[in-house]
Amino acid sequence: MSRSFRFQLALRAMMAMAVGLATVAFVTFLTVRSILDGELDASILNVASIQAASLTDAPSGAMHFHEWELTPDEATSLQDLIRYAQVWQADGVSLLRNQYMTSDLPLNREHLARAADGTLVWTRTSWNGMPIRTLYYPLERFGMVHERHVLEVAAPLTARNEMLTRVGLFLLALTVVMSASTFVGASWLAGRAMRPVNEVIDQAEAIRAGSLDRRIHAYAEVREYRRLVDVLNTMLSRIQGAFDAQRRFTADASHELRSPLTVMRGELELALRRERSPEEYRRVLESTLEEVVRLSRIGEDLLVLARSDSGALRPRIEAASLSEVTTRVADRLRGAAAEKGIVMEIAEADDATGRFDPGLVGQVVWNLVDNALKYTPREGRVDVLVRRDGEDLVLSIEDTGPGFQDPDQAFRRFFREDAARTHRTPEEGTGLGLAIVEAVTEAHGGSVSVRNLPAGGASVVVRIPADPPEGA
Repeated sequence: MSRSFRFQLALRAMMAMAVGLATVAFVTFLTVRSILDGELDASILNVASIQAASLTDAPSGAMHFHEWELTPDEATSLQDLIRYAQVWQADGVSLLRNQYMTSDLPLNREHLARAADGTLVWTRTSWNGMPIRTLYYPLERFGMVHERHVLEVAAPLTARNEMLTRVGLFLLALTVVMSASTFVGASWLAGRAMRPVNEVIDQAEAIRAGSLDRRIHAYAEVREYRRLVDVLNTMLSRIQGAFDAQRRFTADASHELRSPLTVMRGELELALRRERSPEEYRRVLESTLEEVVRLSRIGEDLLVLARSDSGALRPRIEAASLSEVTTRVADRLRGAAAEKGIVMEIAEADDATGRFDPGLVGQVVWNLVDNALKYTPREGRVDVLVRRDGEDLVLSIEDTGPGFQDPDQAFRRFFREDAARTHRTPEEGTGLGLAIVEAVTEAHGGSVSVRNLPAGGASVVVRIPADPPEGA
């Protein structure tokens, strides 16, 4: 079960406050108890020393206690203030007790023996159902050594215990009230702190597919929320760009797929309107085959780009020679170059070896050389250069065509230059060649750039690491 941030923050604040208050309350309780016990023990010891000093000061020399004459009612009302005293012989025989007592004080013979030997002995016990604090006080300190008498002085603990109970209850109540107040206060503060976040969420939720151009402006000027707003707006910009690109891609793909299908449908419908000669049927089938091949090429190109977009385009890295891959591909295109009278020169470097996917890189070489041949007019020239530049393998292709109308648009999917530049009909090609080159190059951790040459023509340079990093 999920809990809100507001509740969790308030709960943690309450727990922290409760732990802190409980610690303070515990220390306070121990301190109060120590003070009360210290004062009570001091009172008992003071009474014991006074009574011991005046125990035999009567003219007759008989032992007696100095005490106020109290009625039974007064003795009951002042019970907590009265100090009870009794004199014992070492053998446990009671010699004297004060007037407030109706029975002897509890006697512990072990404590009595230790006190008779001259040791002060403190203890706690109960007497007639009343908790008391007791001191066994040796009278040898006052010249009564021969008697080995012991004075037992006791004080009720009732008032002390009641005081500690009240203090404990007060501290407990204070801890509970303060903890609850902390929870309420922290919840309120968290709610106010979360209000800007909720407004940002509301604005983000209001942005739909049809309004991706909108941005979040709530609390953008507040330092603590500026980064969140900036990150969300940056993400929205990326989503908008991806959405627009996907929309253009879908529209362009639909158009590119519709064109050959329309041509095939028209050719087939025309052929079926009446009986045709074998030559005419052959021409229709050849035209249909060309469109099928084009559709197949578009499908393969779209599959490569889809794998690239999803991150599934992972090169199968192996040791290979870029010179050999380039030569093998170029040899397959020499016939197309010869048909247009184009001179195609291949300049190779012996050290252009590295680790890459020869299949994918071969597709890059094919797309670039084929593109250069299609854009280069008759009797033109295409130069292919393969070399090693430091840690990179470089493939450079230059042609003597009219160059790029807009180099920045060269890698856009389904983008094709004006037919007047290409000297070919718009149906040739798919408009995906350079997009695939870019996708494969980036999958190898490399880069590709295009530019127009000062003397005319276009130049495309592909760089891939000779030893790509892991995961490239």
